[in-house]
Amino acid sequence: MPPAERPSVRSRRSLDRAESLALEARVRGIREGNIGHPAAGARYARAGLRHLGWREDGEQPDAQQVHEAHHALAARLLAILALWESEQGRTEYGLCLLDRAHGLAAPENHGLLFLQRGRIFTLTGRGGEALRMLDSAVARLEGDPAETANLIAALLNRSFAHLNAGDVRRARADLLWCQRVAAAEGHDRMTTKALHNLGYCDLLAGDIPAALQLFNAAADGYRRCAPGILPILAMDKARALLAAGLAGDAASELDDAMTSFRRQRLDHDLADAELARSEAALGAGEADAARRWATTAERRFRRHGNDAYACLAALTRLRARSVAVGRRAAAAAEAIRLAERLRGCGLANDAEMAELLAARNLLVAGRLDEASRLIAAVRRRRPAAPLAVSLMRRLARAELAERQRRSGAALAELRAGLAMVQTRRGRLGSLDLQTGTGALGAELAAAGLRVALDRNSAPLVFAWLERSRAQAFRVRPVRPPADPQTAAALAELRLLGRLTREAELRGKRDPRQMARQAELQREIRERDWQASGGGMATAQASLSEVSGALAGSGQCLVSILVRRGQILAVLVRPGSVRLARLGNFDAAAEAARRLNADLDTLAGRLMPARLEAVIRESIGRQTAVLTAEIIEPLGSWLGDDGVVLVPAGALASIPWSVLPSLRGRPVTVSPSASAWLAAWLSGTAAARPPRVAPPLLVAGPDLDHAAREVTDIARCYAGCQPLLAERATVGAALHALDGAPLAHLAAHGHHERENFLFSRLDLADGPLMAYDIQQLAAAPRHVVLSSCDVGRTVIRPGEEILGFTAALLYSGTASVISSVTRVADASAVNLMIAYHRLLAAGARPAEALAEAALVEKFSPFVCFGGG
Repeated sequence: MPPAERPSVRSRRSLDRAESLALEARVRGIREGNIGHPAAGARYARAGLRHLGWREDGEQPDAQQVHEAHHALAARLLAILALWESEQGRTEYGLCLLDRAHGLAAPENHGLLFLQRGRIFTLTGRGGEALRMLDSAVARLEGDPAETANLIAALLNRSFAHLNAGDVRRARADLLWCQRVAAAEGHDRMTTKALHNLGYCDLLAGDIPAALQLFNAAADGYRRCAPGILPILAMDKARALLAAGLAGDAASELDDAMTSFRRQRLDHDLADAELARSEAALGAGEADAARRWATTAERRFRRHGNDAYACLAALTRLRARSVAVGRRAAAAAEAIRLAERLRGCGLANDAEMAELLAARNLLVAGRLDEASRLIAAVRRRRPAAPLAVSLMRRLARAELAERQRRSGAALAELRAGLAMVQTRRGRLGSLDLQTGTGALGAELAAAGLRVALDRNSAPLVFAWLERSRAQAFRVRPVRPPADPQTAAALAELRLLGRLTREAELRGKRDPRQMARQAELQREIRERDWQASGGGMATAQASLSEVSGALAGSGQCLVSILVRRGQILAVLVRPGSVRLARLGNFDAAAEAARRLNADLDTLAGRLMPARLEAVIRESIGRQTAVLTAEIIEPLGSWLGDDGVVLVPAGALASIPWSVLPSLRGRPVTVSPSASAWLAAWLSGTAAARPPRVAPPLLVAGPDLDHAAREVTDIARCYAGCQPLLAERATVGAALHALDGAPLAHLAAHGHHERENFLFSRLDLADGPLMAYDIQQLAAAPRHVVLSSCDVGRTVIRPGEEILGFTAALLYSGTASVISSVTRVADASAVNLMIAYHRLLAAGARPAEALAEAALVEKFSPFVCFGGG
């Protein structure tokens, strides 16, 4: 080779090597950024650019730094670097890098630059500009086989822009297009992202189970190909849980996601998660926390130049501030200014929310004319809106009507709002989600009750209570088809439950087993959320229907509510209804808490006589307080009849037969008058039910008197063969429990406050859980749980009750006998044998329990449902 040619050859080899290294860096940079590691992606992009001779702070123009042969590659690397810098919060610098890339790229390569600019505009809340850029990108990339990957990205990102604009139809069309192209090209990550965002479309359309199904499928895909994106998916799942009223679960998802975002330096996503976290805190009634999270998110968005999302954070902050300070004129003025900014950002629904918030503040400030004009302006626009905005419309109109002394109009608005909540509830198949939706209508329910009480109308208060409390009982239960993955998780959970129980009895615990149990419970619960509802609901009970049923049962009904710390009650007898003022709620709630703690301490324990005497004295004091605050104000109204009690809040777990004034009186506790009526009319509680099969009797392990208890009870019923020892398995019990006329289970019970689906009874091969009850094809008609704690409940907004006993009632069981505290095994045996003798002789459950409990002064057993 002639010497004169050698420099040219070396130069060409040098260029080729630089290009090879830069291409390798580009591939790695794209991969790292796409799996949620933008900082690492940016490092690779910079390394690739350095191989091409580009210097970030170079004095020469980029076109002179980089060889002409590498201009197109350098432009692509700059486009990658621009996006990853922007995702870390440096959006202005990212746009500057795109300007530099534009100077290097040929016109036919501008599609990628339009795509990246659209993505950055989306990050900064510039929705209109983002959509224009992405339209241009799709137009330039479509039809070019070399640009298929960028076309997929452009379609995906254009769907984001449509979603941000509230255009679900166009977003779904882009996502389906994206999914088809990505699947054909074998792009698993982009196929999964499309699936993820189709789930978000379902969420915006109000189909929460469908959204959660797609989120679950997307999670499986991300675990395979892009685990770094899982925190973003968790954030969207949290929004779905918020839409169902599960603020606590949403907060847990978001807390984990934020930890990941900080570690991955995803600053934009962190701000988004902080905003969602503020909404979760607001949904949980934590106004101060909501304000702190919203303020943090607002600052972060402003630092990134994202004015639209900063305004959204300001709106949440303002909503939390209004809750905290009781609303005032200054908050109204700020909300009006914020509405103008939100509308300027193209966020019409959020602007309306701000205006409605302003109107409600003005109403509290006494400026009715201004509030009325603002609400009228909102009414004229009437755009289609998310559920939260629609409910706020109803609430603001109702509050205006209330201030104008038009109570009928106010109640009409509130009824319409609660009907919307019930429609959402009907679309959910999961009891967990159904009971969570009570939080969505909490303000509407409280406002309606306030109006009814101000009118001092007992029939109206009764009707409003039935419209707003324990509404999940009106939804017909849905039993989803068998799911092999859930079945496998349940089998493993049951095995671990048995092993954990055995370890506890030996005084040991295995932290790994307990962690795995929690993981399995979470998996089962999340699968349960994906069940769709049938949309069917039973009618709300009327006062005349309840009154008529009471006449046939020889009972009266006391429906308790609380207002400003005072206990009130709607008292219903056949043909009459009235309002009564009872005692102090805080005093009664504290006495109930102490009474249950005392009964727990006393149950089945050997203790010094002096200590036992102290506890018994305390029980006497607490029952005296409960009698004074709840029973004595009723005076002679109770007469000698049995009582149906509809409690409120902390009063739901009182062992009523311990109160001396109620000993020997049949007492039935029900979550609502409608729930009681439905159970009563089922025909299983009115009298001795016809039995086509012998009762199911089960004795669990490690309970000293369980076998004797069920063996003695079996003598009350012909042909009864109890399940004892190793025969008392979960499978055998569930098989016999399905549609059983009567079931009695004597086993160790456990109430799970934080995870009610896994409240359980210990059987021979593991736990029988509340979750299992929901899977029965037909509910047992009457169930007796001779177990500790399983009558305890968790109360959600809207007086929705949760627990093992509640699971039976939700499934359709007419009546349940269970304990609200620990049970002394020996004393329970005699009580239960007496109970079944009375039941077999024809007594109703509440009557049988009242008489049987006379043998045990401190019986913690309660009749729930329609007894």
